[in-house]
Amino acid sequence: MRLRALGRTALIGLATTLVIAGCSGSGTESKPGGTANASGLEKTSLLIGQYPGADSAPLFIAMERGFFKEQGLDVKQEPIQAPQAVLPKLSNGQMDVVLGSYATILTIQEGGSEKFKYIADSYQGASGAFGVMVAKNSPIKKISDLKGKKIGVNALKGLGVLTMNPHLKINGVDPQKDVTYVEIATTNWLSSLEKGDADAVWMTDPYVSEAESKLGATMLIDTMSGPTESLPITGWAATEKWISENPKTMAAFQRAMAKAQNIAATDRDAVTAILPTFTKIPKETAATINLGNYPTSLNAQRIQRVADLMAEYGFLKAKMDVSTMIVNPQG
Repeated sequence: MRLRALGRTALIGLATTLVIAGCSGSGTESKPGGTANASGLEKTSLLIGQYPGADSAPLFIAMERGFFKEQGLDVKQEPIQAPQAVLPKLSNGQMDVVLGSYATILTIQEGGSEKFKYIADSYQGASGAFGVMVAKNSPIKKISDLKGKKIGVNALKGLGVLTMNPHLKINGVDPQKDVTYVEIATTNWLSSLEKGDADAVWMTDPYVSEAESKLGATMLIDTMSGPTESLPITGWAATEKWISENPKTMAAFQRAMAKAQNIAATDRDAVTAILPTFTKIPKETAATINLGNYPTSLNAQRIQRVADLMAEYGFLKAKMDVSTMIVNPQG
């Protein structure tokens, strides 16, 4: 769900973090070659990399409702695990825009393998959707009980660890010395908690809801509360080169996504209806899971929180100024 990518990451995410469904080809009617059209777009055919989770709901709303077509765009999508896996495609122009956890994109940016800018926000943490789960009869009742324990996460430098560390710290648990993070694949979160492979497991919904209903598990730490409340999770990014070569196409993409983002932000039913079409989340689960929020503006100050947190806990070597990576819609 989401640093499903730093992991999520994140999350996967948050990360968001959900099992990848088959690649959907839905989009608008194609125009050959992706060449400029009467509207002056530099490209009309785009390939978008997305996580098949709640983060991507606005993209699929835009595709289903024809918002891209209104802008003269033919959009196809490709499910990805993380932006790192598709860096060559982004660098050579085979893929145009990618959904990435903010932490992942910042890590790539610092490493220098590619230079990105954010062109639209996507997903933000909310209470109940991301947290550390413990088994039904676990002796772990409070955060300080995690001392000496193993905590499962989907990535050792992912959203789970990043958002957990501040909560451990303020409860007298040293994240570097007092706990052991172990990497557990998203699809094994429930079984690992049930079998005791880890004493606690960081999860995102729908796994949080499944752990509660199927295992009687409880949330020990809501990692989108307190010091990490409403932390930005994922956003849409493109390379600096692509943006410089396709400014009108980028603006058209931003306009279409803004319409869809507003729908996702204000209409839970729209998100509930679209999730089963591109994820393996059943309709009944989609209706009840805890969702994050869908910000309707790209705010550098808000995203700076992620960079500062990453620098504090050693995910980044130095502080970064996120404002230099923001391309806000024009009009």
